Amino acid sequence: MAADERFYERGSAGQKRSAPAALRNREPIARGLADWLPARGLILEIASGTGEHARFFAERFPDLDWQPSDRNADALASIAAWQADTDLPNLRAPVSLDAASPDWPVTRADAVLSINMVHISPWESALGLADGAARLLPPGGPLILYGPWIADGVETAPSNLAFDADLKTRDPRWGLRRVEDFAAAASTRGLELLDQRKMPANNRMLLFEKRR
Repeated sequence: MAADERFYERGSAGQKRSAPAALRNREPIARGLADWLPARGLILEIASGTGEHARFFAERFPDLDWQPSDRNADALASIAAWQADTDLPNLRAPVSLDAASPDWPVTRADAVLSINMVHISPWESALGLADGAARLLPPGGPLILYGPWIADGVETAPSNLAFDADLKTRDPRWGLRRVEDFAAAASTRGLELLDQRKMPANNRMLLFEKRR
């Protein structure tokens, strides 16, 4: 389940929506993806939000097919509008997908990516994300997550603590997750945490791999 896009995205002309954070973080994320994505194949992006990331990454990685998705109708309209405004042959039309549901409209993917979803969704959605990645990925396939996380042995920035408190006032089911909690849940589903990187603005990027 993705967050309500109205929480963090600003409306723009027409159906397109724009998230300032997407413009700020896309270059650092792209550098991490260059190291972790396969050379070719289908990338399923969960909770694509505005669709700006999907368009940017499809252009950055022309040998990869990019499949955006979201559960929110406004987000799907925005993603479709961004797609319509480009002639990228590797950017697919968005599909409606709720990570918490066991029924996904995509049956296979060479990599699964989710940016800024886990902390603005119920924990059940995070578990559904792990379940879906385990179903779709081939052995050795990556699940890549980006966002603000709490990690053992790493001091949590005051701004992240404030963000966590604010999220919980909006929805008590939301909030920053511990890397170790998600990794433990993912491990029971055959996904192992291989790497994590500190990212700008107190974010982290996590790489999981489906066991062979």
